[in-house]
Amino acid sequence: MARRKHSPEFKAKVALAAVKGEETTSQIASRFKIHPAQVRSWKKEFVQNASVVFKKSRSEERRLEKEMEHLYKKIGQITVERDFLARKSGLL
Repeated sequence: MARRKHSPEFKAKVALAAVKGEETTSQIASRFKIHPAQVRSWKKEFVQNASVVFKKSRSEERRLEKEMEHLYKKIGQITVERDFLARKSGLL
């Protein structure tokens, strides 16, 4: 049997079902047509990496703020250059 590749979204859905605890691991595995060991593995990985969601969002937010600041500076520089060139071209 060939190995199937599952999307991150699918893995998250399975892991969330396992974390909720409303069904047994076997029931979840049967519903999603995967092996129970895979459910346990994805649940464990999901729980271990849950804090990444919050860490990433803050660091990503800071990165985006820095990038925006850089872009605003660049816009200001280009505006000044454009105005300078417009004035100089009017003199010719």
